[in-house]
Amino acid sequence: MSSQPIEKIEDRTYKFALRIVRLVKALPKDYASRAIGRQVLRSGTSIGANVEEAIGGSSKRDFANKMAIARKEARETHYWLRLLRDSELVKADRISSLIQEALELKKILSKTVTTTRKRLASAKKIAN
Repeated sequence: MSSQPIEKIEDRTYKFALRIVRLVKALPKDYASRAIGRQVLRSGTSIGANVEEAIGGSSKRDFANKMAIARKEARETHYWLRLLRDSELVKADRISSLIQEALELKKILSKTVTTTRKRLASAKKIAN
């Protein structure tokens, strides 16, 4: 077992967003980099914003829906980061840890959505 404390998802997505902002600021100023940079900036910072909205949600259903949006944004961010790497706009060693973090966030958010929706379905069955 790991001795490291588990980081809260809202803290993890915030740190990820900061890293995305720094990456976009460092991108070359050519047309392709700017276009992809806008996309990755939008989706990469949206993950944490949607997690925050989920945590402050009015119901478990609202929580699940906002987390599902965060998951979609993580999937999109993962795509744009891979595109930056594979198009050689950013060196692989500069972006690999961001790509890995996007993948891990996708997995965490997917599990969160699945678990929450299963609990909602179980609660609905019990209520009926």
